[in-house]
Amino acid sequence: MLLPIGDDNRDRRTTPWVNYLLIAVNILVFIYFQNWGRNLGFTFAYATVPGEILSGTDIVTGSKLMKDPYTGETFQLPGLQRTPIPVFLTLVTSMFMHGGLAHLLGNMMFLWIFGDNLEDEMGHSRYLWFYMICGVLAGLAHVFSAVFVGQSLLTPSLGASGAISAVLGGYILLHPRRGVHVWILFFIVTVPAFIVVGLWFVFQVLNGLGSLGGEEAGGVAYGAHIGGFIAGLLLVKRFVRKRPKVTVRRFL
Repeated sequence: MLLPIGDDNRDRRTTPWVNYLLIAVNILVFIYFQNWGRNLGFTFAYATVPGEILSGTDIVTGSKLMKDPYTGETFQLPGLQRTPIPVFLTLVTSMFMHGGLAHLLGNMMFLWIFGDNLEDEMGHSRYLWFYMICGVLAGLAHVFSAVFVGQSLLTPSLGASGAISAVLGGYILLHPRRGVHVWILFFIVTVPAFIVVGLWFVFQVLNGLGSLGGEEAGGVAYGAHIGGFIAGLLLVKRFVRKRPKVTVRRFL
């Protein structure tokens, strides 16, 4: 398993304030509003629900009893909650929520490593627009993929990973040979970005194909990951500003 821990930033010329802000907001929402993932009522109110996006109406459902397959304990899972904002805005609110601490840490590590380079290439405001637009497109990709593969349209989804997937898509297009430092087994090595990000994308596609039976693989919205990545590939050059190049370590 390749775990990215950093990249070559010697050509970065600006402080990525917007990237830092996005990371801070994600952490704040998870800790304060989601109560470390325990406030399911808030999560189910502001997450993206495909059925709500397609119908344009707020859907509220009752809670149901679930059984933990590992402990055998029965617990009550809240249903969809009343959404106090127009349902289409959940495509934005869901971009700042996470399903658990591991989900948050993984996403923030990827955003920390890869987002600063895009902000440096685009400028602060352009990068923010890129992130938000691609995040919404990733959410829509999840909605329509749920319809296409026959998944439940009432399953809420969180869109942070879709926006970060767009960052990865933009990064691999702009910097395919940039050195990325990865932790593999007991070693830290530097490999070109197209290997690290390319393997990640292949993993998303393969697991997305595994959801064609009607259920999301492992509860992950791979349609949003793939849609966000493609959106990043297609849109990144529209947001990049031209500037002189500085030589950094690259792989032939």
